[in-house]
Amino acid sequence: MAVGGGAPGPSAPRRRMRLLSLGTTFAVAFAAVTATVTLLVGFLSYNAAARLVRVDQQSVFDEVVRDLRDEVRDNRMSPHDFSSAAPGHDLVRPARTDVQVLGPDGGIVDPGNPGLPVVDDDRRVAGAATAGRVVVHAGVDVGDDVYRVATVSLGGGRGAVQVAQEFSDTEDLLRALQRRTLVFMAAVVVGAGLFGWWLARRITRRLVVLTNTAEAVARTRRLGIPVPVAGYDEVGRLGRAFDRMLGRLAQSEEDQRRLVQDAGHELRTPLTSLRTNISLLRRIDELPPDSREELVADLAQEARELTDLVNELVDLAAGQSDTEPPQRIDLADVAEDVAGLARRRTGREIVVHAAGDTTTHGRPGMLTRALSNLVENAVKFDREGRAPVEIHVAGPARPGTVRVEVRDRGPGIADDDLTRVFDRFYRAADARSLPGSGLGLSIVREVALAHGGAPYAFHREGGGTVTGFTVAGATEGREEAET
Repeated sequence: MAVGGGAPGPSAPRRRMRLLSLGTTFAVAFAAVTATVTLLVGFLSYNAAARLVRVDQQSVFDEVVRDLRDEVRDNRMSPHDFSSAAPGHDLVRPARTDVQVLGPDGGIVDPGNPGLPVVDDDRRVAGAATAGRVVVHAGVDVGDDVYRVATVSLGGGRGAVQVAQEFSDTEDLLRALQRRTLVFMAAVVVGAGLFGWWLARRITRRLVVLTNTAEAVARTRRLGIPVPVAGYDEVGRLGRAFDRMLGRLAQSEEDQRRLVQDAGHELRTPLTSLRTNISLLRRIDELPPDSREELVADLAQEARELTDLVNELVDLAAGQSDTEPPQRIDLADVAEDVAGLARRRTGREIVVHAAGDTTTHGRPGMLTRALSNLVENAVKFDREGRAPVEIHVAGPARPGTVRVEVRDRGPGIADDDLTRVFDRFYRAADARSLPGSGLGLSIVREVALAHGGAPYAFHREGGGTVTGFTVAGATEGREEAET
């Protein structure tokens, strides 16, 4: 039986991911920014418009009152002169302005439309001896409307004129403007949200494809899944980089698989021989002395070959994932170091020839290992040793490259084998009786390819073989190192 309050179902994280997706975040952020800007602009615009309308209305009212004061000061006027029936006095009756005339006692002589209330201050002004005295009332309720009222004395106790301006309709107009502004801002916010959602979907659509591809790779562990991303913006560049990364990972996985398969195949022969010889050790007392010596020598030889094979496998694997940082290096100096070590190990004469600019950006350990393998291979096959082994370093052999090659006077390599000597575990028919694993030259190929070059082998004029490789020169190598 299910118990309430348990952990959320498997769809809850997916719903949470959708709610927190980049598209949703972008749409909400876009709508929030638009709402903030719209509210700010709307608020400032409304305040500016309301202030302008109110100031304009106040200016109109003040001008009407000022004109009325000037008229009663300049002319001796009576309440009859401002009667609505008297011609020529429309000056004080502009649009949306109400006029009411008071007698000497403050009584209404000519009522306004609508009629305006009269208070004690208005009666005192009506009985004033001085013309142009003014009393102003703000916020006077007349029916359902609100007015501002100014009472101007005619002087000599002859009465007064009340001028009123309705401003409740102005406030109604501003409230309507406020409502429309709010509706407009709401529409802008909703529109911005929808547009932000559409824009976010359009922008993040390719990111979603990349995410789905990455999840598919993680789920299936298949590195060959294509990445269907196009474009030349940041998302397109990310997609192409991701596709290249998957390609390199797939190639690396294939290289590792092939290395393990090849290594397993090559290890079977020495292991089988060792197992056979070890089984003979149980009957070593029954063997004659010569057979015993031969058995021990055979075991020692198999152990050495197995050790060499394992060491070369380790070197090859390390070369594929070498983390040694590239640096500026002179290949002529590397050749001198390799030659000195080979002389001490083999006692052979090894000479170095260098010409041109032989500097590059590369990994010293890998390049030393590759050149050492070429020299050891030359010494091993040139068993007679009648001529010195030559190391030639020249740069640039062609624009942007440095050549490193080893020349010997050995028996040479058959034409059919020249194109395969750099394959893993490949050994020519006349070399299978010699010690070795067939990995030395394949390490040379891996190092050359890692440095933007390629291996090569050809017959040497006058007999022997030339084996070598190219690497990127100083300029190209520097760019490779920086990338």
